Amino acid sequence: MIEKGFFEIAVILMIAGVFALIGRFLKQPPILAYILTGVIAGPLGYLALDSKETLEIMSRIGITLLLFLVGIEMNVTGLKNIGKAAVIVGLGQVAFTAVIGFLLAQFLGFSVIASVYIAVALTFSSTIIVVKLLSEKKDLHSLYGRLMVGVLLIQDLLALAALVFLAGFGASGNSPGVFDFLLVFLKGAVLFAAIFFMGKNVIPALIKTIAKSQELLFLLSIAWALGIAYLFSSSWIGLSLEIGGFLAGIALSFSAEHFQIHSRIRPLRDFFIIVFFIVLGSTLALGDISEIWPTVAVFSLFVLIGNPLIVMILMGLLGYKKRTSFLSGITMAQISEFSFVLMQLGRGVGHFGESEVSLITLVGIVTITGSTYLIIYGDRLYSLLSPLLSVFEKKQPKEKALTEKGWKEHIVLAGAHRLGQHLLSVLPKEGVIIVDFNPDVVQKLGGEGFYVVYGDIADEEIQDDIHIFDARIIISTVPDVNDNLFLLSRVKRHFSASAGPKIIMTAMEEWEARLLYEEGADYVILPHFIGGQQVAQFISEDANFERLAFLKKRDLDILARTY
Repeated sequence: MIEKGFFEIAVILMIAGVFALIGRFLKQPPILAYILTGVIAGPLGYLALDSKETLEIMSRIGITLLLFLVGIEMNVTGLKNIGKAAVIVGLGQVAFTAVIGFLLAQFLGFSVIASVYIAVALTFSSTIIVVKLLSEKKDLHSLYGRLMVGVLLIQDLLALAALVFLAGFGASGNSPGVFDFLLVFLKGAVLFAAIFFMGKNVIPALIKTIAKSQELLFLLSIAWALGIAYLFSSSWIGLSLEIGGFLAGIALSFSAEHFQIHSRIRPLRDFFIIVFFIVLGSTLALGDISEIWPTVAVFSLFVLIGNPLIVMILMGLLGYKKRTSFLSGITMAQISEFSFVLMQLGRGVGHFGESEVSLITLVGIVTITGSTYLIIYGDRLYSLLSPLLSVFEKKQPKEKALTEKGWKEHIVLAGAHRLGQHLLSVLPKEGVIIVDFNPDVVQKLGGEGFYVVYGDIADEEIQDDIHIFDARIIISTVPDVNDNLFLLSRVKRHFSASAGPKIIMTAMEEWEARLLYEEGADYVILPHFIGGQQVAQFISEDANFERLAFLKKRDLDILARTY
């Protein structure tokens, strides 16, 4: 029996690995491969699993560890750094999507409680998928990338709140009343306060005593996560394993060793999460698919088209240009891993049956597949649709240069943080246009008398607004090689090989620098090259290191002024 169970799990994981390789070739996230593996193992009946109960237990451990690590990563004090625009867009998108999703579900004949779950499931986008794709595109630190990371953080917080509330209603919560809401809120508030107090005042000292033993730290961290999760799901408290795991993570997030705990548990979590998506695929009720496909199509189109439109409208009202709004919108065109967790939780406490879980799983497959290509080919799509998108842009967007001055022979500096701020110390305030997408940097430098444009240097309209072709020098401290290549190629196309502004760019990798040189850059800044050269020069000129104190004081003064 043990040998058969071992064989079944090994075969399932091998199938998942093969599908993940195929998905990588098709530029799809591995989540789809794992769900498809579950479909083959479950409803299609190619594998008659005797180990399904074991896999289900493993999947619950995976979700518990997922939320445990979310809790560990949650920097409560860092929430104040989320930009106002991200908060407005995040809350607005969640509100509008939830309301429209609920009305759609009601129109299609779902019960009130099922409609609530479906609406919430359609509301949230996948942080894992979006961050991964933006990172691969090198757009994570672009204007829209930074905004969307903030929006996703807002979504994750709201998703966790939704899990706490909906998990607290129990199997008898088909028609939760005011008392149910108050009871769940009270439970959540008291437990969060208790965990917060322990995390701040008790647990860091305990963790410090065991941190010298890596094995003990690893073991006790997992024991804490699963133990607290079980306690919270017990009849005494009546929440869920998942919420218990999240609060267990919050408690450890205050310890100095939380990064170490996260890095050690993450590979284990990833393995169990794979099993979760396999089990999710195995629960698909394929016999009902022919009946629910029209509903799947309606909800999928709403997520693929409706969510981007909502984000574009909100960002247009906030004054962002149509390119930023469009690229931001298409990142929201899929549902989240939290959506799957939420639907499994609702099914587990008896709020609805398998058909609703199958519905959202299929919507997830469609939207994750579609949005992946939308994000990857977003720039090309924008080029095609740009004439139609002006309706989402104000006549005077905040990303636009608001001057009528005739700029000529000026210097353009793209990116004024870190590397850019040192360049500003030797550049004149007159005759320099700074382009930056950090509103704090824009406000600070504008107050110091610099001419600053809020926007993304990769936007052609921003380039035209700052008279890029009339510049004498273009300096880009932006580390995104794709943005730099786009800017470089556009300027080079406009001029002959021997004319045009001098162009200085920044690269983080050697191959990026070579590519920029091949495309015509006059100089490429490689920070680690320059840093190494500077230290080497310092050592050669001051073998006794007598200037260390002076250099340290100089750098600390700069850090105090700018960070």
